[in-house]
Amino acid sequence: MGSVTGAVLKMLLLLSTPNWNRVLAGNSYDCDDPLVSALSQASFSSSSELSSSHGPGFARLNRRDGAGGWSPLVSNKYQWLQIDLGERMEITSVATQGGYGSSNWVTSYLLMFSDSGRNWKQYRQEDSIWGFAGNANADSVVYCRLQPSIKARFLRFIPLEWNPKGRIGMRIEVFGCAYRSEVVDLDGKSSLLYRFSQKSLSPAKDIISLKFKTTQSYGVLLHREGLNGNHITLELRRGKLFFLINSGDAKLPSSHAPISLTLGSLLDDQHWHSVLIQRLGRQVNFTVDEHRHLFHAQGEFSYLHLDYEGNVSFSCSQPQSVPVTFLSPRSYLTLPGASGEDDVSATFQFRTWNKAGLLLFSELQLVSGGLLLFLNDGKLKLNLYRPGKLPSDITAGVGLNDGQWHSVSLFAKRNYLSVVVDGQVASAAPSVGPEHIYSGGTYYFGGCPDSGVGSRCKSPLGGFQGCMRLISISHKVVDLISVQQGSLGNFSDLQIDSCGITDRCLPNYCEHGGECSQSWDTFHCNCANTGYRGATCHNSIYEQSCEAYKHKGNTSGFYYIDSDGSGPLEPFLLYCNMTETAWTIIQHNGSDITRVRNTSPENPHAGSFEYAASLEQLQATINHAERCEQRLTYYCRKSRLANEKDGTPLSWWIGRTNETQTYWGGSLPDLQKCTCGLEGNCIDSQYSCNCDADRNEWTNDTGSLSYKEHLPVTKIVITDTSRPHSEAAYKLGPLLCRGDRLFWNSASFNTEASYLHFPTFHGELSADVSFFFKTTASSGVFLENLGITDYIRIELHSPAVVTFSFDVGNGPSEVSVQSPTHFNDNQWHHVRAERNMKEASVQVDQLSPGRQPAPADGHVLLQLNSQLFVGGTATRQRGFLGCIRSLQLNGMALDLEERAKVTPGVEPGCSGHCSSYGKLCLHGGKCREKPSGFSCDCTSSAYTGPFCSDEISAYFGSGSSIIYNFQENYSLSKNSSSHAASFQGDVKLSRETIKFSFRTSRTPSLLLYVSSFYKEYLSVIIARNGDLQIRYKLSRYQEPDVVNFDFKNMADGQLHHIKINREEAVVFVEIDESVRRQVHLASGTELSAIKSLVLGRILEHSDVDQETALAGAQGFLGCLSAVQLSHVAPLKAALHPSRPAPITILGHVTESSCVAQAGTDATSRERTHSFADHSGTRDNREPLTNTIKSDSVIIGGLIAVVIFILLCITAIAIRIYQQKRLYKRNEAKRSENVDSAEAVLKSELNIQHAVGENQKEYFF
Repeated sequence: MGSVTGAVLKMLLLLSTPNWNRVLAGNSYDCDDPLVSALSQASFSSSSELSSSHGPGFARLNRRDGAGGWSPLVSNKYQWLQIDLGERMEITSVATQGGYGSSNWVTSYLLMFSDSGRNWKQYRQEDSIWGFAGNANADSVVYCRLQPSIKARFLRFIPLEWNPKGRIGMRIEVFGCAYRSEVVDLDGKSSLLYRFSQKSLSPAKDIISLKFKTTQSYGVLLHREGLNGNHITLELRRGKLFFLINSGDAKLPSSHAPISLTLGSLLDDQHWHSVLIQRLGRQVNFTVDEHRHLFHAQGEFSYLHLDYEGNVSFSCSQPQSVPVTFLSPRSYLTLPGASGEDDVSATFQFRTWNKAGLLLFSELQLVSGGLLLFLNDGKLKLNLYRPGKLPSDITAGVGLNDGQWHSVSLFAKRNYLSVVVDGQVASAAPSVGPEHIYSGGTYYFGGCPDSGVGSRCKSPLGGFQGCMRLISISHKVVDLISVQQGSLGNFSDLQIDSCGITDRCLPNYCEHGGECSQSWDTFHCNCANTGYRGATCHNSIYEQSCEAYKHKGNTSGFYYIDSDGSGPLEPFLLYCNMTETAWTIIQHNGSDITRVRNTSPENPHAGSFEYAASLEQLQATINHAERCEQRLTYYCRKSRLANEKDGTPLSWWIGRTNETQTYWGGSLPDLQKCTCGLEGNCIDSQYSCNCDADRNEWTNDTGSLSYKEHLPVTKIVITDTSRPHSEAAYKLGPLLCRGDRLFWNSASFNTEASYLHFPTFHGELSADVSFFFKTTASSGVFLENLGITDYIRIELHSPAVVTFSFDVGNGPSEVSVQSPTHFNDNQWHHVRAERNMKEASVQVDQLSPGRQPAPADGHVLLQLNSQLFVGGTATRQRGFLGCIRSLQLNGMALDLEERAKVTPGVEPGCSGHCSSYGKLCLHGGKCREKPSGFSCDCTSSAYTGPFCSDEISAYFGSGSSIIYNFQENYSLSKNSSSHAASFQGDVKLSRETIKFSFRTSRTPSLLLYVSSFYKEYLSVIIARNGDLQIRYKLSRYQEPDVVNFDFKNMADGQLHHIKINREEAVVFVEIDESVRRQVHLASGTELSAIKSLVLGRILEHSDVDQETALAGAQGFLGCLSAVQLSHVAPLKAALHPSRPAPITILGHVTESSCVAQAGTDATSRERTHSFADHSGTRDNREPLTNTIKSDSVIIGGLIAVVIFILLCITAIAIRIYQQKRLYKRNEAKRSENVDSAEAVLKSELNIQHAVGENQKEYFF
């Protein structure tokens, strides 16, 4: 794209729409002169006056003439006081008083302005469209500064509220100065032409500024063309200003021209709008009224001559259409019409944002029916209804609630109806019945009066809110000024001679790409597919870190992370590996090993890495983490990292700071260092890196980079592989980040007078605060920030109530959450409070949030200026006693611990996490406190994983078994102190709990067998007929007790869950959480001198019953999972040993998953986590699940074992040979480094080549 705004131009062409005007220049200087005091009586006018001594001419500030001010005949909201300043002036402030020495004063008012005394526009304050604050008594003066200032000739004060014990009374003054400007009037066919001089200058600063007003919604304001064919255009489309950029030979702008920027809305309101284009260097500032956009361009402006073509006048015409605003659903306008005519006709224009509302109702004579014209779902409907007959309908137009002016023409004659919308005839339909249509005497526009006035008007969809103009009845134009003066028709809740429509979606307060829509009173945000929720799409639906997901009980998998919460960064997908700590894994596009040859400083190799997140997202994630690292594997042969002579780097890497780094894996950020240089074991002690030895054999400088400020690696540059046999290779691992230091950042508040203070919180339009707290106190303030009058405060109001209170200028407000249980239970509770343009809300834990809608057209800016107090208040009263953790304001975390270190009465950190998070430790896992968080101790559980939730399962081949020996023999048991001998031989076991799951298709089968030195035993078997049997023999002299379950065949290949709990002679059995039975044993109450626990086949000779012996000889073929006998977990001891255990494994036993369906290896499953209650989902696809047949698992396992044994033998032989050779050379570590580097490199390259042909790579 060529140069844009500042290009050297051949000519600049200024086109126009019909009836628009341009201001070339204005004044900016000291502008506070009184403008009213010198005006004549004729410059004042009003809606009415109480008496001649209360006329508008007596309304000058501080004057006591007449009755001492203006008062209208009737005090209501339709009264006004108007001033004609004689010419356009710049008005910077206004002042008001009440009537002198009276009880008459105005407490609030609107300020309207106009150039012509028609088509008034309401002045809107910076953060509100409410009225101005008026007086509290008759004589004090209240000043109001106007920012921005008004440029107008006429001002109109409209009282809204007044002293209830008096009436309306006003004295006023206006301050400002003269405003001079050159104007030009163009008719749509004319133009102003600027021709640049041939010797153009190139100033550093370029400016194009203009003001315009128009009644047309389309047209070109400005077109500027460069020497190279580039041109820019300012064009109105649908009342919005488009800044168009065209390059090359593009033709004059059309609807298909490229659009760069869009600013402004409703610019066709016949009021002045300012446009400013400023260039300083390459930065361009494009401003329309108060809305601004910055972008970059290049070029210069030049000096020019002025000429014009067509019908151009240098004065400003004033179209005199009179609009009327229907302010509420109760508004209406009634107008008389000719009664008894055989046709009904009316025309008008309207604009609105509402989808529904009555536009016009006309009574019919001789019948009790009528004609209704109304909006429904943005479409126009004309309905003729008569009692006892089917209605006749015509539908016209679509999307008519777009805020644009639309023209409507209605005609009904005899038995035909027709309606024309924007020049398009919708249809003409015959009415039902032979009657002719005769017009009634009254037309109702916008709504109906109250039913008590005897009107037959009906409004099925409510009243109309919007603007109308150019109303005609029976081809006669209605004089709306006569309506305003009370001499024609009747009305309620109207604003005549003004269109008060505003675009509530400009600016767009919907955040994070939320789609804004609006009605007359408010706007709405559609947050679908944004990843955010809430009234303004402010609140992220995703967590900020893997650590946060982990402590909601989530397991490893792919998750969306929103590192800055409600901040501007978008969420992105990454992998969370939930171990004892949470690891964040972010992949890039260069995970394969890369070989490099034939490079030099003049022809370097630059390998770039693109991550699944932007650098800003990566930086936020790294800032959250306790530690980050990235493994960089670098192989070299005759390829140096640095030049030996001058130390110039020959290879380097670049991180996210875009700085060159010359230290390598495992080293600190010192210049040109590697791991071996720090450890002193480089292959050549003269160098700090192995590769700098420059040997003709493979070596490496490999390790993990862990300096957070430099991560991740974005580029690797290699320049020294141009010599013969010179080569390098590298492989970069994913970015790994551990934990979340902000999630556990906390402070303990020990006294009510203690607090932490931080800089002022800036959340003017949108503010959210979130934190965890725990306390035993009944009340206390968590957080407070004050302004002059505004404030926010979050507090524990009572043991069961959390309150969010605030004031943004509309008076104090508060919203609360009440809990059925108390919050002061010394457990962590999560609070999130938010205030935005739409509403205020507060939520605690998963309780229903408290919400309060923002007042319509109220103040919206939260203006704070004091310090932010955490844990207390500025008065040091009602302070909080307890802990606050993970405090975030608009997604930015506050470092409570750092501030607490230097604050009396506050301590960094907070203990006692297990009271809240201990429930996450499942299956008998024990919660253990950590300085930052907690961990689950799974020692006594049959499960593993961060929450003791990962089952340990094993596939048992035919004839295999696992034997857990409690003691080798009875005599040794008395002296044993090992964990395995916790069941002592001389202890009588009167109770035990057994849990396990299984899947098998073979009968008979032995599931579990516990033996004793006293020939007592317990067996759980599947009998030949598929019944589950539990056999207890608690006395060698009695037959075993048999508990038989014959409700189904348990060898059905399905997963079954067994739970057995014995208390002496009472046994409780639960199967599949559905079948439960309690039995009493007759053989005894104690199991003495436990010897061993057997899973699978019984190998030793034992004195057992025939069914147990048969099942024991057959063993078990299938899958066993989560086997536990009281505190003993035999599968875990066998497959995941944490210390030596008396375990014997015989036959083929491999770790598997009983949960997975047959033929699926569940351990290979990963998933992307999404949540059903989220308003916008990002990706519901699951990564490919690897399916492996069960037979393949067995064969693969056997092959793996054989290969492993062969590799071990080979490795041992190679190691012996190497040791002998290394011993002779006396360079053990150095040569090992060389040989292993070459072996690993070749192995990796071979594996990569083999796998690369078949694998599918998924890049997240």
